[in-house]
Amino acid sequence: METSVVLSFMVKQMEGHEPDVLSLTPVLSGVLLTELVESFERKHGFEPTGGYRGLIPMWAGLTPPSPPPGYGSLEHYFIGRSGQGHRTGHSLLECQCGNVGCWPLFARIVVAERTVVWDSFRQPHRPQRDYSDFGPFIFDVDQYRKAVIDVAVNNPELRFAWEDDQD
Repeated sequence: METSVVLSFMVKQMEGHEPDVLSLTPVLSGVLLTELVESFERKHGFEPTGGYRGLIPMWAGLTPPSPPPGYGSLEHYFIGRSGQGHRTGHSLLECQCGNVGCWPLFARIVVAERTVVWDSFRQPHRPQRDYSDFGPFIFDVDQYRKAVIDVAVNNPELRFAWEDDQD
């Protein structure tokens, strides 16, 4: 496996909401994941295309399913641990409206000794769509973990709703 994707995140205030409502969008080698998936959907003739925005951690977990206790941190989420036992996988993007589960993009996160892989993408509201040519995205495990920890440490307000129950 070739490791070539560099992970970073864009943190942005959600327009029209309180200043502490932030979205978190993965950036893959300098390109927003929202742009990558919209381009893929357009190329494959999917309708509608796009309509995604980053996750809004403070709103996640307010509706089922929320992760089991001990699996709620941002770090655990992107390291792939919080999806254990959830058949839906990990939502990497949500609907641009901000409603959790409205228009998510799910993927599987697999952490190995030297790599982290995002694959098996799917849009649960359009199960007939074939995303098998989207990805896999392969990251160096050390760079990936550093990006996830850095965004969490530098943005402590990026908390999942269920983390408040664990303090």
